[in-house]
Amino acid sequence: MQFSYPLTENDYSLLEPYRYICESSGKGFRNILIKAFDYWLNVGENKVKEVSEVVQGLHMASLLINIDDFYSIDDIEDNSKLRRGNPVAHTIYGVPQTINSANFVYFLMIDQCNRLGSPVATSIFIEEVIRLHRGQGYDIMWRDNNRCPTEEEYMRMVSEKTGGLFRLGLRLLQTFSENKTDYSQFIEDLGLYYQIRDDYINLISVDYHSNKSFCEDISEGKFSFPIIHAINSNLNDKRLLMILKQKTEDHQIKTHALDYIQKVGSIEYTRNILKKYEEKLYSQIKQLGGNPILEEMVTKLSNSSI
Repeated sequence: MQFSYPLTENDYSLLEPYRYICESSGKGFRNILIKAFDYWLNVGENKVKEVSEVVQGLHMASLLINIDDFYSIDDIEDNSKLRRGNPVAHTIYGVPQTINSANFVYFLMIDQCNRLGSPVATSIFIEEVIRLHRGQGYDIMWRDNNRCPTEEEYMRMVSEKTGGLFRLGLRLLQTFSENKTDYSQFIEDLGLYYQIRDDYINLISVDYHSNKSFCEDISEGKFSFPIIHAINSNLNDKRLLMILKQKTEDHQIKTHALDYIQKVGSIEYTRNILKKYEEKLYSQIKQLGGNPILEEMVTKLSNSSI
């Protein structure tokens, strides 16, 4: 990624953790999503590229919201060891340099927003970064206090954390468009679908196991959607809470936890929720005037979660 702010050779050495994660990043879901938004907003290739750089820079530097590709702060906060099969940045560069690199990119992205040519771009960026950190904060608080949230609390957290990057791209792009249609409900539902799907895949996908390790969310003590449903299905049974509290790497214990999650119907429940969101997203796309790029994205996400 090219930064608008003038950087020295030494500056780039400070950004090594960030450059490392960019080299090992995923398939650019958010960049494709912004191009899909432009099908509706029609602002042109240059603005799409500029906005994509801001969103991708923030995503790589701060995700929180696991979403799914970030190697630095989110991985430090989640005690992750692998990301897409590679060592996470802080295990190579150390925690201090990794955090500093991520914060460096935060402010470089603010500078990028200042240069977009919109008087509200920077305030939009700051607003969404605040929401993103609020969501990540709840996620961390529940994990560190071993408190299982309700499904409603989880939904609110995901709306702040995962939905933030989706909203940021749309809102920045829309400042340059004559189309002022309210897409907020669609964005919220897409964020929920994306995160619930990620939680589901973490537990059941063989490919995901080989990239991150078996049931990594259990090892991180994370209250993912299926786990929340399983715990709340029988509040008198504390086994999952105790297993999450241990943050265990033991394969047998994690297998037992997964068996229990399946036994109480949480995997099937999650699968049904995903199907409902898929149908809702397709319906919303149609109501909003149709968008073949978004339809293809939802189809690909659906097929890869089976």
